[in-house]
Amino acid sequence: MKFNQIPTPAYICEESKLNNNLKILNEISIKSGAKVLCALKGFAFSPAMLNCANALAGATCSGLNEAKYARSFGFKSVHTYSPAFKDSQIDEIIALSDHIIFNSLNQLRAFGKKAKNAGVSIGLRLNPQSSASPCDAYNPCARYSRLGVSAKMLQNATNDDLDLLDGLHFHALCEQNSKALELVLNAFKANFSALIERKNIKWLNFGGGHHISKQGYDKELLISLINEYSSDFSVYLEPGEAVGWQCGYLLASVLDVVDNEIPTYIIDASAQCHMPDTALMPYRPALRGEILNKNEQKNAHKCRFGGATCLAGDVVGLEAGEPDFYIKEPLKIGDKVIFEDQIHYSVVKNTTFNGVCLPALVWCKDNGEYELKRIFDYEDFARRN
Repeated sequence: MKFNQIPTPAYICEESKLNNNLKILNEISIKSGAKVLCALKGFAFSPAMLNCANALAGATCSGLNEAKYARSFGFKSVHTYSPAFKDSQIDEIIALSDHIIFNSLNQLRAFGKKAKNAGVSIGLRLNPQSSASPCDAYNPCARYSRLGVSAKMLQNATNDDLDLLDGLHFHALCEQNSKALELVLNAFKANFSALIERKNIKWLNFGGGHHISKQGYDKELLISLINEYSSDFSVYLEPGEAVGWQCGYLLASVLDVVDNEIPTYIIDASAQCHMPDTALMPYRPALRGEILNKNEQKNAHKCRFGGATCLAGDVVGLEAGEPDFYIKEPLKIGDKVIFEDQIHYSVVKNTTFNGVCLPALVWCKDNGEYELKRIFDYEDFARRN
C-alpha cells in the first residue's frame, strides 16, 4: 500500500522507530539487570505486539482483558495489577498471571492465599507519598489517593499478610526523568525500609512513567539507581510511553474549511475521540510541517484544526490553550495532515463519541511498506453501545 492509499483517519506505527525504542530498553536491561515490561495500558498497538513480546521481559496488565491480550501475543511473563479485582474474574486472572500485585490489604487478604497456592508471585502496591507528576490526574501519590498502601495504612498489616508477599511495587512517575525516580526511591526507602528488608521480599517493581527513550533522559542515573537494589532483588520497570514514544502518528484528511475570523480546518479525526490524552494532560500535539519560529510565524498561515464532532471544544490544542497553528500555506479540502506521536495512550483511550469511527491501524514496516491491519466500522460502534 502506498501512503496516498491509506484510509483516514489512521494511526500509523513505524516499525523502525519502535525497534529503536526497544533497543534502548534492552540496553538498559543488559547494563542494569532490570527486567523491562511493556505496560499495555499505555501501548497496546496490536501490529506491534509481537515485536514487543520478543524484545521485552513481559507485559504489565491492568486486569483480565489485558492479561488475555498479553498471553495471546506470547509475552514471556504477565504481571497483573488492578485497584480492585472482581470475584468473578480472579480465578482466570490467577491462571493467566505470573505476578499479581494487590492494591490494598483487603484485596491481599481476599485473594492472596488463593493466588499463592496456584504458584503466582504476590506483590503489594505501596504509596511512597512522593511524586513530581506534572498533572494531578496522573499523580498516584496525591492526597486522598486510592492507589497503593501508605506507611500509615501498612501499620494495620499482620505478619500473616506480609508473609504472603514476594515483592513490592510502586508507581509514582509520569513521563519523567530518572532524577524524579531518585526522589521517589528515597521516600520509598524511608517509608518502607523494614518491609523491604524482610527475607521473603525477592523483587521490586519500580512501576512506569520512566521516559527512557526520550532524548536527554539520564540513562546512567537510572542504571545506577537500579544497581543499588539489583544485587539483592529482581528489579522490574514497566514503562508504556518509553515503548511507544514517537514511533507513530495520526493521519487525517481535511473535510472542510470554516473561516470565522480564523480558518479552521475540519478533519476526519477528532481531538477528543482520537487524541484523548492531549485533553487530559493537557498538551498540543505537534503538527508535521508547522512553523515554530516566532519570527517566521508573522508571515505564515495561521489556522486551527477541528474534529468532525458536535462538541464545541473538539479543537486540537484547545485544552492546552494553544489551538493556533502556523503553516507555510493554506490547505485544501482533501489534503492530509499528520499529528505526531499519537500512538501511545491514544489507541488505548480512544472513543466513538458522535458515532465517529476509530482510526484504522496501519503498520509501516522497516522497508517502508505500509500494511493496513485493521479498519473499524459501524459494527465496532454498535458493539459498544
